[in-house]
Amino acid sequence: MSARLHRRDLDPDPLAQFKRWFEEARLKSGLPNPNAMTLCSVSPSGWPEGRLVLLKEADARGFVFFTNLESDKGKSLAARPQAELVFHWDPLGRQVRIQGALTPVSDEEADAYFASRARESQIAAWASQQSRPVESRRVMDEKYRLMEQKYEGHEVLRPPYWSGLRLAPQRYEFWQADINRFHDRFRYHFETGTWTISRYYP
Repeated sequence: MSARLHRRDLDPDPLAQFKRWFEEARLKSGLPNPNAMTLCSVSPSGWPEGRLVLLKEADARGFVFFTNLESDKGKSLAARPQAELVFHWDPLGRQVRIQGALTPVSDEEADAYFASRARESQIAAWASQQSRPVESRRVMDEKYRLMEQKYEGHEVLRPPYWSGLRLAPQRYEFWQADINRFHDRFRYHFETGTWTISRYYP
């Protein structure tokens, strides 16, 4: 898809604009995971980090994803609770960047989402010591099997180190590809209690 993006095309509310594009990505992009987003953070030692995570909720409070809080990203975000989310819907020629500060979701929210996951994913959350070295796949599979045995016939409760984080946006950027690579790019900034929209060179 290639079409010019004009200021008049944009909703004054960036969340409404995001939801409009997200719904189009869900219906028209053909991507298996249109909710996949690159989570960009900075490590405690100052190195940039990026990885893909899945958006699970987006509302006026912010954008939510879930993770092992003892993973590399969990430790990085605990030390520096600011991040950027990047959505790239290549078949539509669109990208959205969202920057903001992070706060934990409530235990009730984390429990509810964990309970909605497939049982296999719940067991994997207990079996995985995310971001830590492991000797072999055999060791991983054995740990998973032991967790299956432990919870056989029982509800799998959420591990205390597994929860969600919510990014409260302070800046959005909407980018749409142009056929001659002179792309359209708009930013929303939150200033004095309201959102302002500015066009930027690509």
